[in-house]
Amino acid sequence: MTLNNCIQCGGEQKYKCPTCREPYCSVQCCKLHKAKPCLPPSEIQEMPPCKNKPDYEFPTEDTVPIEKFKLLEESKELKTCLANPHVREILQELDSSEFPDILMKKYMQEPIFTEFVDACLNVIQEK
Repeated sequence: MTLNNCIQCGGEQKYKCPTCREPYCSVQCCKLHKAKPCLPPSEIQEMPPCKNKPDYEFPTEDTVPIEKFKLLEESKELKTCLANPHVREILQELDSSEFPDILMKKYMQEPIFTEFVDACLNVIQEK
């Protein structure tokens, strides 16, 4: 298994865990990976074993609570956007890019991507 292979089955990497950045290849492998808690690489050695929910290291008044991000999983509008293969390709490219900020500016000109961003913001900004 090479460095870029799925941590569950050894298959070709298509995605990365948003928390620990480990590679995986499919929904099934993602579910297996999520079955056990994972931590961001920077917190793996620093966090005490009894703490089970990572908090923000340097929160600000603009920091979005983790609970709000969890609401994204329930959004039908967001799921509809993610059903589009072009949106998924854009997200994969952004995730693997060395300069995602530059790509983000480019993709914010694409209506399908701005629809995805708006769907995310609609959930996060709800009160």
